[in-house]
Amino acid sequence: MTWLDALILGIVQGLAEYLPISSSGHLEIMREILGLDLAGSDALEFDVALHVATVLSTIVVLWREFVPLCTSFFTFRRDKNFYYVCKILVSCIPVAIVGLCFKDFVEQFFGAGLLTVGICLCITAALLSFTYFFRNPARESVTRYTGHDISWRDAFIIGCAQAVAVLPGLSRSGSTIATGLLLGDKRDKIAQFSFFMVIIPILGEALLDVKDMIGGEGASEAIGLLPMAVGFLASFIVGCIACRWMLNIVKKGKLVWFAVYCLIVGVLCICW
Repeated sequence: MTWLDALILGIVQGLAEYLPISSSGHLEIMREILGLDLAGSDALEFDVALHVATVLSTIVVLWREFVPLCTSFFTFRRDKNFYYVCKILVSCIPVAIVGLCFKDFVEQFFGAGLLTVGICLCITAALLSFTYFFRNPARESVTRYTGHDISWRDAFIIGCAQAVAVLPGLSRSGSTIATGLLLGDKRDKIAQFSFFMVIIPILGEALLDVKDMIGGEGASEAIGLLPMAVGFLASFIVGCIACRWMLNIVKKGKLVWFAVYCLIVGVLCICW
């Protein structure tokens, strides 16, 4: 992998992590286009590095909301911020189970080809379309329904959606935001919750990778340090821009256009 390949993949990750089009799926598509032949573990290692960059961009963009959450949680204030973080932890339970118990099963899908990506993108398109017709801004303006705050039950169900979305092609942000909207949660609240809830799983996976590298089991030579660094920076910078953009898109309820995009790309992947 060259630094230019890593730059392209970093830009794709920065955009696709927040937009409901599946970052892992688009990374697989770009690897196919660029002719990069990475094994499942190598592809997952690089993907995790790019995801860590977008996690950091989430913290930077939502810094004013992030700091009070950390302050309340680590000082046990028992206020709304403390319980908000507790709900995030509840949402992480399903993906933690998948990561710990089915890690090898998940890894085999990375680099498995575009057929899996295409099918999952079509599923993402169907989910986004159903969400739009079930709950769109025009209908909400008539019924004057603005949604409710995220409950403990909602947090766990949204976490289940995140666990399923580990497959390349199933959009994590699309699945979690769409699930929250179907549950009746507020648009601005669910978008922010979706971005925060990925922080713990991604950083946890990154720590496991660091442990493997220290033990001599990671740090694949197929990628290299310079491409990793370039991809990381590109993903972080583009992610900061895409995060702000996606927050506005969810508020306006325009996710249906991403459904059209996912359907087209998914069909192309299957045909490829």
